[in-house]
Amino acid sequence: MRKIAAIVLALVLAATSLTGCASTGAKSSAEATAENPMVLTLAHGLSEVHTVHIAMLEFAEKVNERTNGRIQIQIFPNGQLGSENENMEQLMAGVISMTKVSAPGLATYNEAYHGFGLPYIFDDTEDFYHVMDSQQMQDFFLSSEDDGFVTLTYYTSGARSFYTKDKAIRTPEDLKGLKIRVQDMKSQTDMMQALGGIPVAMSYGDVYTSLQTGIIDGTENNETALTTGKHGEICKVYSTDQHAMIPDVMVMSAKVWNQISPEDQQIILEAAHESTDSHKIAWDAAIEEAIQEAKTQMGVEFVDDVDKEAFRQATSGMIDDYCEQYPGVKTLLDTIDSVE
Repeated sequence: MRKIAAIVLALVLAATSLTGCASTGAKSSAEATAENPMVLTLAHGLSEVHTVHIAMLEFAEKVNERTNGRIQIQIFPNGQLGSENENMEQLMAGVISMTKVSAPGLATYNEAYHGFGLPYIFDDTEDFYHVMDSQQMQDFFLSSEDDGFVTLTYYTSGARSFYTKDKAIRTPEDLKGLKIRVQDMKSQTDMMQALGGIPVAMSYGDVYTSLQTGIIDGTENNETALTTGKHGEICKVYSTDQHAMIPDVMVMSAKVWNQISPEDQQIILEAAHESTDSHKIAWDAAIEEAIQEAKTQMGVEFVDDVDKEAFRQATSGMIDDYCEQYPGVKTLLDTIDSVE
């Protein structure tokens, strides 16, 4: 029923957009007024209390304020319009204007985005922020108009590490024979195979029960999953190998983007980047809170003496393969390397 409701709501949105360009009211920002604004729909699957949703609320408020109400952003959270993949399909079809996706999910439309799912492409969190905030990355984000979308900004989702019921993962050898849940992404499945574990792709919502029943031996995620997902009730060892830093990204239909004046595009980009800066602060606080709660209330042990270099070496061949198979990935990695 939820999926049917999402489809109906999406069809209603499409019907109200006479040009099929995912906006209501004025069809371009140049002709928009406070009385007849350009209204852009932004759909995503997160809850209203998620730090990314809160950041996007800030983004919408700033766009509204700085355009004097000429451009308004209507947000549909909680998967009201469907799953992440469905939202992206709706954006490409001109039903909605904007959405939030995990960056590798865009690889269907631009192969370079496979690169964001690869292990150890960033040295650490500081390097991640430095690269993602660079002009080179902004240029990359805006280079995909021909693919039907542009990326306005990113939101950190932290560093992903392995955690199990009772076994520390200090080296790749510790993963051998273990069934580890991964996201349903080619890069994540390939990474687990390169490390010697057994990848089990499944939705996040199925992880808790699968850990509980032994379908999987462990999983990988950032620290908040221990508390918000209650995984710390079952998994008592979190090994901070930090193998991946996979950003969420906020994307806009290229067709809609091209109906916005250069001046208003700049307003939107500045508001988006400022929401990213706010999100960093909120995210750091959420991570610290999750670690403390997991330690003190759930009895989770955090293992820091992980041989990250061994993980890097074990996955280096995989990265070479991706660069050969997907030239766009090499372009992205060269962009990352070019940031000083």
